[in-house]
Amino acid sequence: MHLTHPTDPSTPQHLRRVVVTGAAGFIGSHLSRALLEAGTTVIGVDRRDPQRDPLATANLTELTTFPNFVPLTADVMTCPLDPVLLDADAVFHLAALPGVRPSWGPKFDAYVAANIQSVQRIMIVASRLRIQRVVLASSSSVYGATDGSPSRETDRPGPLSPYAVTKLAAEQLCLAHAARLDAATSVVALRYFTVFGPRQRPDMLIHRVLSAALGQTPLQLYGNGLQQRDFTYVDDVVHATIAAALTPTANTVINIGAGCSTSVSDVLDIAYRLTGRPVPVVQAGARAGDVPATLADITRARDLLGWKPEVSLTDGMEQQLRYLEESV
Repeated sequence: MHLTHPTDPSTPQHLRRVVVTGAAGFIGSHLSRALLEAGTTVIGVDRRDPQRDPLATANLTELTTFPNFVPLTADVMTCPLDPVLLDADAVFHLAALPGVRPSWGPKFDAYVAANIQSVQRIMIVASRLRIQRVVLASSSSVYGATDGSPSRETDRPGPLSPYAVTKLAAEQLCLAHAARLDAATSVVALRYFTVFGPRQRPDMLIHRVLSAALGQTPLQLYGNGLQQRDFTYVDDVVHATIAAALTPTANTVINIGAGCSTSVSDVLDIAYRLTGRPVPVVQAGARAGDVPATLADITRARDLLGWKPEVSLTDGMEQQLRYLEESV
């Protein structure tokens, strides 16, 4: 992978040193690996202790073999950030508290802290240290319910869950900092659409579908299975995220999706074709905050990042299946 953007001489031609928050997570670990393979020094920050968290251990195992990886078990809400961010070319802020359903409950304060207040801390320190770029991981959930047509970044947001509200607030907070007259730090917020692939979180759909097909816990199917999602393979997301640190255009939001939508029922069919086994299903009611369809208009990503998705849903699910089979 080439970490360069040839169109603007003021843009660094190589990411020498970066900070990745949420490095022990699904997307964060994939992003960190791609950066490390390109020779970038990665300060990987995550509050999950790999000595106590098996998922963090699995995600970090490969990263710790790189001499240019500096792991730091710390919470960005409480740790001193100046020494962490010092001398970084860019900050990839992926650390967040995910999940629509839990955000309705008593953990809402934790969502506000992890998804909004952490952004305030990051932006204050990044601006003080004059770090050139912050790339923020946002979510397609900010759009809310749509009519199934592609969501454009200029569409009016309509978040339908507390989680989605916090992600929209995080975007706006970053952009407000970047709009200050004396701002030294620019921002690109990426609205990820349903990311999947090896090491996907166990609570996410494709992991649950493939695990059920392999004979583990039956799939709890929320709703009627006709919900449409824009499933985006993690390697494609990583390429876009790195490009967002290097593009000369900033202080904007960009959709990162496959640009096509697939129903949950069709995902079950793909899993059956890949495994030769039907997916056992337990029917459940629809969840508050779930939207009927997501679909990204990826014109802006193509124009500003020179990016397009490369991995199909079937090919990506095959890779994820292989990973799960090898992990058993």
